[in-house]
Amino acid sequence: MLTRPGALAQQSRLDVVKGRGKLVCGVNAVLPGFGFLDQKTGKYTGFDVEFCRAVAAALFGDPDKVDYVPLDARVRFQAVQNGEVDVAFRNTTVTANRDGALGVDFLPVTFYDGQGVMVKKGRANSLRELQDATFCTTQGTTNEKNITDYIRAQRWRGAKVLTFEDGAKVMNAFLQGRCDAFTADKSQLVGYRATAPKPEELVILKETISKEPLAGFVRQNDSRWRDALSWIVYATIQAEEYGITQKNLDQFLKSEVPEIRRFLGLEGTLGQDLGLPRDFVVRVLRAVGNYGEIYDRFFGAKSPFYIPRTGTLNALQRYGGLMYSPPFR
Repeated sequence: MLTRPGALAQQSRLDVVKGRGKLVCGVNAVLPGFGFLDQKTGKYTGFDVEFCRAVAAALFGDPDKVDYVPLDARVRFQAVQNGEVDVAFRNTTVTANRDGALGVDFLPVTFYDGQGVMVKKGRANSLRELQDATFCTTQGTTNEKNITDYIRAQRWRGAKVLTFEDGAKVMNAFLQGRCDAFTADKSQLVGYRATAPKPEELVILKETISKEPLAGFVRQNDSRWRDALSWIVYATIQAEEYGITQKNLDQFLKSEVPEIRRFLGLEGTLGQDLGLPRDFVVRVLRAVGNYGEIYDRFFGAKSPFYIPRTGTLNALQRYGGLMYSPPFR
């Protein structure tokens, strides 16, 4: 039997991953809080990593059916384009250029951030005091472009930008005095500050110079795969809106409320329509919990990388934030 030209190219990654029996997920390996290889356990951990686990749980009922591929900022888009990874959850900003020119499609935003600047205590109290500073940042990121644009707009002729392959190397250069300031998404600065030998000597300035909505991404023009992953992400947000957690999930499974029953796959065909198991939401919630639980695990008050959520864009929409799920119906 002859294979129709282009038939293989049209196969959805959803079918490829199901057939393989595990997910290949691109992540950051050196960013505390988001994606980090724990040298003690040999396991990847972090906010972004939890969404890899959520996808594996939805598809296979096992959040550990994931092979993690560490990606630096320079190769992350190529890794998705060439099929090296099925999806990347790697603190990546959604931009028009990336969406239109890099051959990827973005998933729902999982974290709303903004770029800031960290200095050593006593160096500066505001950005305007850094007109002649050297800024360290990561190569191939929106952070590099943003600080370059900022310096140009401010006409700071004495300011310089020094770039490195990844955030860990940027942090080392900053601590060694090779630059006056470390600029990155504020959530990244919080993570690196927390792991510094003397965090109390580092200050994150109050100014925010950009919008950084962070999201996972997949290869362009595979709507079946993108749709499945989008609704897995939305499921974590919708569960928080409903008040469904890992602990009370079994109680909600007894619910007679139609929208709850539909959401949890107790009736209707939502999972089937997306190419997912009927109970994919239940699988996700048992494995990683709702969005709020994921957030608190890595950025809550009891975490080493505390980033207050109240009053920010990462709060649920009902509390003034932008976290909001379309209807599951």
